[in-house]
Amino acid sequence: MLHIFGNTKRRDVGLTFAAACFMLAMVPNLASAADCGSTAAPGLDWSECNKRNIIIPDSNLEGANLSGTDFTWTDLSGANVKSANFEKSGLMKSSLAKAKASNANFNRVEAYRSNFSNISAENATFNSSELQRSNFSAANLKGASFERAELGRANFQKSDLSGVQFSFANLSRADLTGAVIDGTINFDKAFMFRTRIEGLNLTMVQGLQQAQIDLACGDNATKLPRGLSAPPSWPCPADDPD
Repeated sequence: MLHIFGNTKRRDVGLTFAAACFMLAMVPNLASAADCGSTAAPGLDWSECNKRNIIIPDSNLEGANLSGTDFTWTDLSGANVKSANFEKSGLMKSSLAKAKASNANFNRVEAYRSNFSNISAENATFNSSELQRSNFSAANLKGASFERAELGRANFQKSDLSGVQFSFANLSRADLTGAVIDGTINFDKAFMFRTRIEGLNLTMVQGLQQAQIDLACGDNATKLPRGLSAPPSWPCPADDPD
């Protein structure tokens, strides 16, 4: 009887231990959960946090998880957000001016009227993002991707667009004048109604069709790929600032 009781006791202990392990596995991993109250630091997790209308310029958020975070009206100017994940975040009227954002993920962000001027965003992705009226003037966007992005009235004046992907993007009334193009840009299926391309050398771009040129706004200094020609509507009148 003692032997039987001993086996039963060991079996009960084993079952209790297994049950405890199961319950622990069901508890969320608190170490990996978003810490919305933490201060800015590299690699932190602010996913789905509310960071509206705060001032954190020059902060270091390199490699941080910022997906789904609300940064509306927030000042991130000069911040280090290299390789940070902003996917689906809210950046409406926020500032990332002069930020360091190489390889950052801005896919599917909402960033109406946001300030990206002078940002260094080499190889960053802005795919399927809402970027209407955003300011990318004098930005370094080498190798960046804006595929399927909404860029109506976006300002790319004097920005470096070398190797940028604009395929399927809406560039309606976007301003590319003075942009640096050292290499190819992909405009495949981009919507270019009154896109300002005055003075640009587009001889090496990819995906550009005559129908897009007919909608765009160039001038006598605009250089087009072989086989394309300037429409009689050039030059266009000045755009309505509204």
